[in-house]
Amino acid sequence: LNNEIFVVLAVDLDLSEPEAIAGVDTAVRSAVSATSLTAMGSLDLTNVIATGKEMIRAAGFVDGGVAFSRAANSTVATDVDYIALISTNNFFCSVQGTGNTAAKAVTGRLWGYRARADATTYAALVQSEVLSA
Repeated sequence: LNNEIFVVLAVDLDLSEPEAIAGVDTAVRSAVSATSLTAMGSLDLTNVIATGKEMIRAAGFVDGGVAFSRAANSTVATDVDYIALISTNNFFCSVQGTGNTAAKAVTGRLWGYRARADATTYAALVQSEVLSA
């Protein structure tokens, strides 16, 4: 192996809008992770790098309900050195729609750069990433 890692600097997620259906709660969620997930990921999972959520709460309303948007669909642009390290060859993006009548999508950008770690650091990063999946 070449001991190469990807240093993630920022993530920006652009989710499809949930549908405004009278009396029905709808949502679109997304997650970017360093390992494959069997369910929608959230930030309490070690390998989840970023999440996004758009929802409309309409249960009990006769109109389209009230829309809620999570303001942090993209990572902060501050003086943070990095937000995540990906040490394996893949990363994953998942999207889930709830209560909608049509399929939903997510587009996004992941900013970062390739770096080389020494053998000990690389082995520790790979082991941590794989074992916490």
